[in-house]
Amino acid sequence: MEITQVVNFRREVLRRIAEYTWNDCLPEHIYDILYKTVRDDTPRVRCCVHKERAVLKNRVQMALWQPLGRNIINAAKAALNGEFDKSLPIIDVLPDACDACPIDKYYVTDICRHCIQHNCMNNCPKKAISIVNNRAFINRDVCIECGRCAKSCPYGAIIEISRPCIRACALDALSAGEDKRTKIDYEKCTNCGNCRAACPFGALDERSMIVPLLLALKQRKPVVAMLAPSFVGQFGMKITPAQIIAALKKIGFSDVVEVAIGADITTLHEAEEFMEKVPKKLSFMTSSCCPAFVKLVKSRFPEYEENISKTTSPMVSCGLYVKDKSPEAMTCFIGPCIAKKREAVEHADTIDFVLTYEELQCIFEGIGIDLTEPVEEEYVTQATAGGIGFPLTRGVQASMREVLPIERQAELTAEYADGLENCNDKLALIKSGKLSADYFEGMACCNGCVNGPGSLAQQGLTRVMVSKFQKAAEKKTSDQLPEAVDAVGKISFEV
Repeated sequence: MEITQVVNFRREVLRRIAEYTWNDCLPEHIYDILYKTVRDDTPRVRCCVHKERAVLKNRVQMALWQPLGRNIINAAKAALNGEFDKSLPIIDVLPDACDACPIDKYYVTDICRHCIQHNCMNNCPKKAISIVNNRAFINRDVCIECGRCAKSCPYGAIIEISRPCIRACALDALSAGEDKRTKIDYEKCTNCGNCRAACPFGALDERSMIVPLLLALKQRKPVVAMLAPSFVGQFGMKITPAQIIAALKKIGFSDVVEVAIGADITTLHEAEEFMEKVPKKLSFMTSSCCPAFVKLVKSRFPEYEENISKTTSPMVSCGLYVKDKSPEAMTCFIGPCIAKKREAVEHADTIDFVLTYEELQCIFEGIGIDLTEPVEEEYVTQATAGGIGFPLTRGVQASMREVLPIERQAELTAEYADGLENCNDKLALIKSGKLSADYFEGMACCNGCVNGPGSLAQQGLTRVMVSKFQKAAEKKTSDQLPEAVDAVGKISFEV
């Protein structure tokens, strides 16, 4: 993740909320977040100190998982009292941060030469272009934004403008509202986080479960941390898995389980489902591991909803596995994904909390946990190489292929796409008959889960570290993991 000023502000808010919650002084010090982060002597990033603090208020409300606009002292008290409204959207627009970017789609630049041919005028179907002061002028009341003027200009003097957040959304879930601020259509939104990363003003943010999680830990409730396979390398190359697990137990987690075990369980059931359905009942089947990809299929290709695997994702499979072993336990998924927060809300009986790696780092820093402290024992993974490899390119299908019968392995035609636009394009090719596949693996994030929006490390480094960790796994395939095999028999996986 690129460290920008927006990232620094977000992390400062999360760190301080973690610190004040842990030290039982959140309402008393909530305004310190505003006045210590933005002071009269700190450099301005917005027009004035008051604007910067107004935006920080929005960030505090989001970090407390409270409605935007609520007084932050009341918001802090509500969070401490257990007001945790899961119907609130995961990603929201910060009203005081949105710059209300211009929404005129086509714009004539100073490159316009007032040429004699006037191709822009001649190709405009609505005659919306005229020459004013020796330069092409677009009448916004007439323009239908067809783009012919931009395509016909020999100088490229007419450019297409779109908001970075809108341009980043593959499902057209963002638009400009009546007040020109961005608004989100939550029927379309996949919570992938691309808009949050794209907005240069930091006007989109995610809600956080830090406060309810820390309250559960402080009350000594049995909370099991479930680490996504990409956890290795997230906190630096010198920080070992054993040190991360020791730090988690130090802040009160009763146990730590790798979600790669859930991936092993998912592998076994998805392979079984594939054998049963393809090609007898379905022409092809898609993966169900990525909730943002699943939302894409349901939104853009509703005719393929039945083609989505009914096997639960590794996160939910791991949650079921934990609850089967310890019914009284609460579960906390820790990974690189924002969309998992929405999936957790939909599986509230299995997943209690979700943290990104970024949020976990802010907790460690906020309550003073030193990850560099040495640990006596090395950590040995209980997962298989296949489960650990899920966040890598084609990781899901590679794991599933290994547990299929040899004859099905040879004849399996599997396709893969990362990034929602690429997923959309390949599904469109399948729909048109230009691409055939028995199995389609889709991931919302470019380069897969190792590049999730809640990651700390660069995806290239994470890929190397996960591959190295994968090679250290003793078990070769998911069907060689006895606990996973036993769990499949106990747990119902129908979504």
